[in-house]
Amino acid sequence: MDIGLFGQYLANGVMLGTMYALVAVGFTLFFGVLDVIKFSHGDVLMLGSFTGFTVYIGLLSLGIENPWVMIAAILIVSIVTTAMLGAVIARYLVLPLKSAPPLNILLITLMLGTAIREAVRLFYPDGSNPKAFPALLPTASVDLGGFSLRADSVILVAAGVAVIIGLNLVINRTRLGLAIRAVAQDEETAKIMGINYTMIVLVTFAIGSGAAAFAGIMNGLYYNEVNFGMGLLLGLIGFCAAIIGGLGNIYGAILGGFLFAALQTIGAVALPFASAYKDVFAFGVVIALMAWKPTGLIAERSSDRV
Repeated sequence: MDIGLFGQYLANGVMLGTMYALVAVGFTLFFGVLDVIKFSHGDVLMLGSFTGFTVYIGLLSLGIENPWVMIAAILIVSIVTTAMLGAVIARYLVLPLKSAPPLNILLITLMLGTAIREAVRLFYPDGSNPKAFPALLPTASVDLGGFSLRADSVILVAAGVAVIIGLNLVINRTRLGLAIRAVAQDEETAKIMGINYTMIVLVTFAIGSGAAAFAGIMNGLYYNEVNFGMGLLLGLIGFCAAIIGGLGNIYGAILGGFLFAALQTIGAVALPFASAYKDVFAFGVVIALMAWKPTGLIAERSSDRV
């Protein structure tokens, strides 16, 4: 293969892996703390990206055109909005069903995701059609021996990796993270030790949902497009990444995100019809991995949860 083309695929794979890892971390946080699968996660991501697009339109109407100011406002409003939504979902939909069969939570979050998706399609102006997300990052590129490395790609990957590292530090190096890990390992003991269980659950769902919004904004800035159905595929990929990495293990979620992106890249490079079958190849390999390692590549231990 031409080295330039290989470099282009590699750069794209790193970008995708970063986005997938952010989504997968959310699934891992939800499962680690409350043993639930929140199937509305992908649609919360989509709502975050549409919130960012709305902020962009609002700033333009106010005459604000500085791209860095726009990016900051888009990120802050989108992350805060989806974080609050995640906390509301946890408080009023997930926690009340904590003692119900797990299928109930799965179904209610699945229906919520559908409601969010259809609400955007029906009530957002011209919501059925894709929206041209603004190219706010620098578009300059550097020629590296046959392929061009875009400045916006470098910035997005750096920002995504910084968020992943930040989340890891919060979980493993702060009092909040210690409380989250305590609840994940033993809910009753955590309560006895004085940890506010409900608050920790709400904060965890807020963190996971905010990370999804960041991934949605990354996706919009990279592809310069958002649409009401984008959360379906991204949510499914994020869930698969969390599963193959080891659901409940934050390092497994990160590994799974980059592994899925690598599988897509390999599929795009190796298959006869290139990218047309990359998702078929990636999901096929994931199915095989799940059959081989049902607990994930990094098997969860109680001391490793979240």
